Amino acid sequence: MKFGIFYEHQLPKPWAEDDEYNLFQEALEQVELADRLGFDHAWEVEHHFLDEYSHSSAPEVFLAAAAARTERIRIGHGIRQVIPNYNHPARTAEGIATLDLISNGRVDFGIGEGATRLELHGFNIPAKQKRAMSLEAAEQIANMMVLDPYPGYESDSFSMPCRNVLPKPRQKPHPPMWIACTNRDTIKVAARNGLGALAFSFVDPDEAATWVEIYYDTIKSEECVPIGHTVNPNIALVAGFSLHDERAEAIRRGQEGFEFFGYALNALVATDQVPGRTDLWGEFQAKGIADRVEAKVIEAEAHGDTYASCIGTPDDARRHLRGLAEAGVDQVIFLQQVGRNRHEHICESLELFGKELMAEFKAEEADRQAAKDAELAPYIEAALARKQWMQPLADDKIPVVRASVKKAQTQGSV
Repeated sequence: MKFGIFYEHQLPKPWAEDDEYNLFQEALEQVELADRLGFDHAWEVEHHFLDEYSHSSAPEVFLAAAAARTERIRIGHGIRQVIPNYNHPARTAEGIATLDLISNGRVDFGIGEGATRLELHGFNIPAKQKRAMSLEAAEQIANMMVLDPYPGYESDSFSMPCRNVLPKPRQKPHPPMWIACTNRDTIKVAARNGLGALAFSFVDPDEAATWVEIYYDTIKSEECVPIGHTVNPNIALVAGFSLHDERAEAIRRGQEGFEFFGYALNALVATDQVPGRTDLWGEFQAKGIADRVEAKVIEAEAHGDTYASCIGTPDDARRHLRGLAEAGVDQVIFLQQVGRNRHEHICESLELFGKELMAEFKAEEADRQAAKDAELAPYIEAALARKQWMQPLADDKIPVVRASVKKAQTQGSV
């Protein structure tokens, strides 16, 4: 199984002068540490206007900085908002390819659409059409990264004339593509479109096994018609993350932030918001979180050696991760930078994972991946054969782009 870390860049109020500066600098230090420890992926989301919950509005900038400071860890848009109102598809294609060149081919490209009215209405996106708009744009972004030149496109969502979109990415045909998922239905959407599933939901191993079965059964079926130029058959799940040799201390360090993540997301989706005047952390604290954390400590201790969670001891994490591995999950993404989780505690957790757990899971990964690739190869070949490919233009069909200023025909002409 592979392991990743994930960033929303959460910043609960009240805010001090340098809080955002410190937030980004510490996150970059964490990515550097994860790279040294052997983590596989560093993912960052793209959100807009979501006070406290996510200050990650320019992931391409953060990920470029992370790429420059690291050598091996893969750099992931988890996700990029691809609807044209957020980011024109050509600009996304250019940015993904440039990041792939800078990082020496380490980019993963997750797509998303946004869920809150703060975002959707802020960019004048009709909520009922967002999924279709997102998938349409993603397919054209993949075409732009491959075709030379891109033939052009026209629809109700966006239009673009024939242009050669540059640069082209280092990974061929393009970086692996993923999509954000939250439930069984969106897991099917990922598989039907040949995309990796970034499942941003917290599920136990039994439910994970169901999701994995649904995903790979669909990948292997005739429903799978990739929107990219290849298939990326992978399913990743998130898990709260806080490790310490003492279970109670791990919970006291990490449980509050983990619960704030869910609370804040639900509040931004389901309740009215006044831009710039949120008090999500204050509202969350008013619900008695301190008592709930202590209750969680007591509950966990009562389970003894059967307790399984990545908010706990290394043994607790091992039990949880073994369950997910046996369920067939390809990657676990740790949610560590949430709420007011402290930078030094995050780094200590990453180091403890690297010391106690990384090697045993890594030892199994090469054989697991080779067996999976061999099993899926004929299904991927069949899926690509079903795709309706955008055809490249013959040289004599590429339209001429007329000069904006005509060359003077006679002396004195303007």
